Amino acid sequence: MPNGLTAREPACAEPARGGITDEPALRRQLGALDLTLVGIGSTIGAGIFVLAGTAAAQWAGPAVSLSFALAALGCLCGALCYAELAVLMPQAGSAYTYTYVAAGPFAGWLVGWNLVLEYLVCASTVAVGWSAYFSDLLGQMGIHLPSEYSNAPLAFDGSSHLVATGAVLNLPAAGIVLFLTALVLVGIGTTARANNLMVWVKTGIVLLVIVCGAAYVHPSNWHPFIPQNTGGEFGRFGFSGVLRGAALMFFAYIGFDTVSTLGQESRRPQRDLPIGLLASLAICAVLYVAMAAVMTGMVSYQKLGVANPINVALAQAGPALAWLLPLVGIGAVVGLASAVLASILGQSRIFYAMARDGLLPRLFMKIHPRFATPLAGTLIVGGAAALIAGLFPIEVLGELVSIGTLVAFMSVCINVLIMRRTHASQPRIFRVPWSPFVPSLGVLCCVVMMVSLPSATWIRLLVWVIIGLIIYGLLRRRRAGSP
Repeated sequence: MPNGLTAREPACAEPARGGITDEPALRRQLGALDLTLVGIGSTIGAGIFVLAGTAAAQWAGPAVSLSFALAALGCLCGALCYAELAVLMPQAGSAYTYTYVAAGPFAGWLVGWNLVLEYLVCASTVAVGWSAYFSDLLGQMGIHLPSEYSNAPLAFDGSSHLVATGAVLNLPAAGIVLFLTALVLVGIGTTARANNLMVWVKTGIVLLVIVCGAAYVHPSNWHPFIPQNTGGEFGRFGFSGVLRGAALMFFAYIGFDTVSTLGQESRRPQRDLPIGLLASLAICAVLYVAMAAVMTGMVSYQKLGVANPINVALAQAGPALAWLLPLVGIGAVVGLASAVLASILGQSRIFYAMARDGLLPRLFMKIHPRFATPLAGTLIVGGAAALIAGLFPIEVLGELVSIGTLVAFMSVCINVLIMRRTHASQPRIFRVPWSPFVPSLGVLCCVVMMVSLPSATWIRLLVWVIIGLIIYGLLRRRRAGSP
């Protein structure tokens, strides 16, 4: 690809009718409100409905609200960097596209490969959380799913080894992924309208829980706010536990990254992308911190290490808030579904961008003639995410998503520093303030949080990168041998 940004001009022509076309033809249909709601839809999901309880019970205690705040601070640096690059390159592809332009195809491939952890594996992770809330909601109505078809057949024992659970498949988790894949396939306009409805529902329910639950907070549950580190183990409470919780909570903020993948489908990207990126991050940060404070104030953090921690907190209030339990179930089911939707949407656009640049087979950039969506890419993403969701537990998936997200965020901050030098004359409608301090702080935050993740997560990342390098080598060799 030629050096410079001219080759990145969006291709928005209508596809040829009558068949699948190889020509990129994503349609610009999204405004600032749509992009903001996509960001919120992707963000408010498993982080608030599932993983916040896990982080409080196992690592941070009541200081999980501080973990959310620290993660938001690091994400703010990243969001500002995303905003500058998204306006400079309003294309599909997010961090992959920015890295490809700033550092070349190899670095772009590595980032794009790790974005699979952020999006495809994220869809699976959130779907597993969705399954737990969906099963609980059905249970409240007297319908009980067989355990062998509502749990993962694999789990981790106390030594972090995968063991068989006796279950066959987490059928609800796989099923919701396949349903939402079909929704993503039928067009960005339909997807946006469905997402907007789901976001308004779940945000309203989250606000209702915060307001009603605040009256039943017992400040004694916040003491000690940062529990003492246990056994000298890094990440098990103490301030190291807050950091580990913040690293996991990075997973909870990836929604604004999804906004950046839709640059080629935004009507006015130079105006709307920064609004969508920063507004969705700010709104979600406030909701996260408030919800974490209320949950840990209503019940001891030690009781929140379950798949549905909000229900546990509300149950502590007794009959007074029993009426909220069905609404929380509905909010979680709707909210987690919108997060899965956004993840499938984002991953299909990243694969589209990688195929456009020749790093994936052209199959991934084939556009449906009627719906103007990546056909094969969406189906492959949905199928893979459904399989992973049906087989694996949420613990391993959550940490993999977090480290993949951190790699992507760090690369975007570095890309701003690179492109301030290599493309200094390029007009910038939006600029990161206080550069290079803000991008450098973003890199530092990512490094600190990555270090706080357990060694097993790093080993899995290393294995993932090695697999990616092998695939990259095979694809390059095949391309070089093509006539």
